[in-house]
This record gives sequence, C-alpha cells and structure tokens, in this order.
Amino acid sequence: MKKYLLFILVLFLGFTFYAVLTQVSKSSKSKRVECQTKTTTFEKIFTDKPVTESIKFFKEGNYKIISSIEYSKHMKSNLINLLTKEKSNELLMEVLNKYVSTTNSLNDKFIIQYYVYENDKEDTNKKNAEAKSYAGYLMFEFKYNNELIYKIQTDYKNIDASDVQERMDCVVNSFISID
Repeated sequence: MKKYLLFILVLFLGFTFYAVLTQVSKSSKSKRVECQTKTTTFEKIFTDKPVTESIKFFKEGNYKIISSIEYSKHMKSNLINLLTKEKSNELLMEVLNKYVSTTNSLNDKFIIQYYVYENDKEDTNKKNAEAKSYAGYLMFEFKYNNELIYKIQTDYKNIDASDVQERMDCVVNSFISID
C-alpha cells in the first residue's frame, strides 16, 4: 500500500513540476498577436493598472508622444541619414490615425514614449551572431496618469528602416488588443 501511495505522490509531484515549468517558459516567449511572430518581440502588460480605461482614452485621441533615436556609436550609422525623430513621429502618426478617431495631442494624461535603437553591430558587448542579425529595435511605453500600463520591444530587420512603420503598427495593435 505504501508503494502505491509513494508512486502516486511522485507522479503528482512530477506532473505539477512539469506544468509549472511549461507555464513559466511559455509566458515569456508566447506571442499574443500574430504580428509579434515576425521579429523578436518582448512585452510586459501591467494588469494591475487601468488598462481598459487607458485604451479607451487613447482611442479618443488623447495622447502625447515623446520620442528619441539612438544611432549606432561603434560603427557608421545607416539610420542617421534615413530616419530622424521627426520622420519617425510622422510614421507613428500615420499608424495612430488608423486606430484613433480624432487627435487631441495636448493631453498629458496618456503618454506614448518610445525610442528607435539602431543595432550597433561593432559593439564589442554583443554576445552572439543573433544579436547582430537585426537592424535595430523599437521600445515603446504606454503610460496613463504617469503609470506604466504596457511596455513592448520589437526588432526591425531592414537596414533602410523600411519596416519600422510596420513594426510600429504591430506595437499599437498589440497595445489595443490587451483589452
């Protein structure tokens, strides 16, 4: 009888360990939106914050954009003559216009803060070939009432930045699909 109880206990613990391990590895790698599978994408949703209210506020066009670009430092920048902060904001505005009815961009209650990072392939801190395989990444933070609601990082692949707007669209689509 003790053998059966021990066997059942070991089986139960093994199943529980497997389920927990599977869930932990899945949560950091799973993709909620199909466009996130096109490039490496990481996201963090702060579900303890007012997500639904912030998406509604955003869709009403109440937002402010804060942006920057970090060009490569160790190698000659491919991006510096192709994408300025102003051009990047124009690309984002074209994307936002697909999701927002009107724009009241004077409101500080909802902030879209982002930067474009150009991958510096000659940086000696790059650990492997995969770290040099993308042209750069976009990092977006969506903040409502000065609280971080959603954060996402997604790679862009093309050196000429021709896919940056597509990746921006994926970011915005990912944000509004939280609800």
